[in-house]
Amino acid sequence: MLNKTFMAKKLILLFSVLVVSGFWEELSAQDPQFTQFYANPLYLNPAFAGTARCPRICMNYRNQWPNLSGTFVTYSASYDQHIDAISGGLGILVTQDDAGRGTLKTTSASLIYSYHLAVTREFSIKAGLQAGFFQKALDRSKLNFGDMIDPRRGFVWNTNEVIPSQNKSNLDFSAGLLGYSKRYFIGFAANHITQPDEGLLGPSKLPIKFTGHAGAIIPLEKGGETYISPNVLFQQQQNFSQLNLGVYFVKNNFVGGLWYRNQDAFIVLLGVQTDHFKVGYSYDVTISKLASNTAGSHEISLQIQFECRPKKKKYRTISCPSF
Repeated sequence: MLNKTFMAKKLILLFSVLVVSGFWEELSAQDPQFTQFYANPLYLNPAFAGTARCPRICMNYRNQWPNLSGTFVTYSASYDQHIDAISGGLGILVTQDDAGRGTLKTTSASLIYSYHLAVTREFSIKAGLQAGFFQKALDRSKLNFGDMIDPRRGFVWNTNEVIPSQNKSNLDFSAGLLGYSKRYFIGFAANHITQPDEGLLGPSKLPIKFTGHAGAIIPLEKGGETYISPNVLFQQQQNFSQLNLGVYFVKNNFVGGLWYRNQDAFIVLLGVQTDHFKVGYSYDVTISKLASNTAGSHEISLQIQFECRPKKKKYRTISCPSF
């Protein structure tokens, strides 16, 4: 009986940490992350909408820390293409983040427009605007509190604790800028510009997330079928910052990647790409103090590239990693 009570207290403590970190304004939650950044381009930066010119579908799945009882699972799907008539790209992005095995779900949907400007014969700029809607949904049936415990029968009583609202919805706006040529690219994005209220227990602003990313393509042979691509990505959201340093190696249809993230993890990536399909798998090898408890993070991506009519006027697609 003592062991059952002890385990119940541990579960309560774990959930309390999740509740505090998710709902209190002083410890506002951060956005879910994907380690295959370029396999989910619209999530990384809205300026990527239409950069492939022809219609493109991207789908992503991430399971973070599957060894914990309150694992985080995130899904994402997007569609984008370039349209000559509006001198830019249009995109649709849908994401869902599932925390604590369905206890707290966040679903968002966005529309994106990016304007394309050819600055010189070698360099182009894209500026993207994103307007979205999100909803947080709390399953109160999965909440456990200390006053619900009977020493012998477990969780059997009703709680007297204040239960948060079940849903919270709001509008959300983001913007991004992207500059690129055949050999290098650099981008910046600001998500949640209006800092929308996402609190379930009271007002709680979603902090602005700033993202900066850059990379280069270095051919290893003539024709460009084999190359390496060093990359850097930095993100800042309130008091949380993350620096990612990595390199991709591409040879014909095969892609490999290795990243280092903020003294937290090494990321190993393997991918296969053709003209129409791209499939990638990555694993975050945790190197922090949580290494023995989390079982890392798994991520799978799928991209489908459609053909389209020949371009009516010159348009430069971006040369950057696919994963």
